Amino acid sequence: MLSLPQYQEVISEYFEKIAICKEPKNLYEPISYILSLGGKRIRPVLTLMATDVFDGDHKKALSAAAAVEVFHNFSLVHDDIMDDAPLRRGKETVHEKWNVNTGILSGDAMLILAYQYFEVYEPIIFQSLAKLFSKTALEVCEGQQYDVDFETRDDVTIPEYLKMIEYKTAVLLGAAMKMGAIVAQTSEENRNLIYDFGLNLGIAFQLQDDYLDAFGDPKTFGKQVGGDIIENKKTYLYLKALEFSSKDQQQQLSHLFSVQLVDNSEKIESVKQLFIETRASEATKKAIENYTLKAFDTLNKMSISEDKKTLLKTFGEMLMSRNV
Repeated sequence: MLSLPQYQEVISEYFEKIAICKEPKNLYEPISYILSLGGKRIRPVLTLMATDVFDGDHKKALSAAAAVEVFHNFSLVHDDIMDDAPLRRGKETVHEKWNVNTGILSGDAMLILAYQYFEVYEPIIFQSLAKLFSKTALEVCEGQQYDVDFETRDDVTIPEYLKMIEYKTAVLLGAAMKMGAIVAQTSEENRNLIYDFGLNLGIAFQLQDDYLDAFGDPKTFGKQVGGDIIENKKTYLYLKALEFSSKDQQQQLSHLFSVQLVDNSEKIESVKQLFIETRASEATKKAIENYTLKAFDTLNKMSISEDKKTLLKTFGEMLMSRNV
């Protein structure tokens, strides 16, 4: 097996080889642009890693890994349009650099391209990959719709929120790993276990993102701290704070999440204080730990060597060790 930077390098080299230079330029240039912005490329790395874990050849999983990454970036292009986001990875978003119609159409093309990457596989593997991909893509759309719906609802429950982040974020991590297992042609049990590993790690990762948004170090988090609070997002922290708060705290929290201010610094500090006072911050950290341990529990059931279990656990720990 390779190290994380080595897998990332393999992915980068592969994308350089398959660069899309086709006409019409206004359809394909935005695709090349969003893919060139890179990022950590965790999802395709998971596909390659899972293939190696189950004694396959990660090079055979490159097309599946590309499908995962192209689909992920397709979802980002459309999400940025929905959020009217000006920047993605520090650069102009596709709809800002071109226009909204181009963003929609190029995004649509990316979804089709993602499916095309499966065409290199023999029928039985192609069928398994395409079936998993279709299920996952639909769940990601469902998760996005739940997220949009929650913006105008005041009765969101914690189970509903967990389902939303599972669909919007975690299922793609689970599917990325299961695709690697499919390419390696391991047992159905191993395929399902590696999916559960990725899924639970994905939920833990998103909950940690919620936590870091409020309590992260601006120097290491990579995004504006307090962004969710400014946007009045009903995160796990917020829902736990409502659950644990007194009537006065509940009213204060509800009021703070109903206003838009010019200067949000005081609002952010007030909300963070409520998160601490209600022990919502502690409950969120506990949930992160529980989902991480749930992911690690699946490793004990997998039919792989102990050193590979250790490597997967180390990767999980690395993924969850972002500075706070």
